[in-house]
Amino acid sequence: EGDHFRTRLTHTIEVSQIARTIARGAGLNEDLAEAIAMGHDLGHTPFGHSGEAVLNEIYSGGFHHNEQSLRVVDVLESGSSSRRGMNLTYEVRDGILCHTGKVLPVTPEGQVVRVSDRIAYINHDIDDAIRARIFSEDYIPKEYTDVLGTTTKSRLNTLISDIIKCSIDKDDIIMSDTVHKAMTDLRQFMFDRLYTNPAAKSEEIKVCKLITELYNYYIANIEELPDN
Repeated sequence: EGDHFRTRLTHTIEVSQIARTIARGAGLNEDLAEAIAMGHDLGHTPFGHSGEAVLNEIYSGGFHHNEQSLRVVDVLESGSSSRRGMNLTYEVRDGILCHTGKVLPVTPEGQVVRVSDRIAYINHDIDDAIRARIFSEDYIPKEYTDVLGTTTKSRLNTLISDIIKCSIDKDDIIMSDTVHKAMTDLRQFMFDRLYTNPAAKSEEIKVCKLITELYNYYIANIEELPDN
């Protein structure tokens, strides 16, 4: 509960800000990075990854939010009255599809968004958890804070600066080994200590029932769906 926690929209804005900063600093196409960032999570369900997991089980074709994000811009959104889709470039579409999963984006800008997504959610989830009083900065092991910093601002500065420094004139978006390990280990720490915390997951018991019943109802009564 509360008005000041991140939503999918504010997360997207933060990913876009981080991606644009890295792209500008590394001499890449800032507009391309921004376009990919703005579209990367359009396919997310209500209840985020929990809703995604439920739909993946009940829909026979499987459901992954990155594929749905691409479907939004290719099919569901209309660029004009005469055609479906938004007529986006291959590079934007590839970056949206490959911002998560095993396949890397073909462009460095897509790779920038992929890492910016992680940078954003690791840091804003720590911030939100502290605001919700289910987590504390003191919980984070010193081995991570010594490398990355002890505040959201310092961690963002460390991660962004390291990527720019290491990626200039390179074909891929990379970090130094020390910073990359600290971020990867901090992400795993978050999964172990926060994302499975009962206080953070208490509302998710309703997800399966709500999405399953709505899905089954509208599949059986598709005429009840609004035109849009």
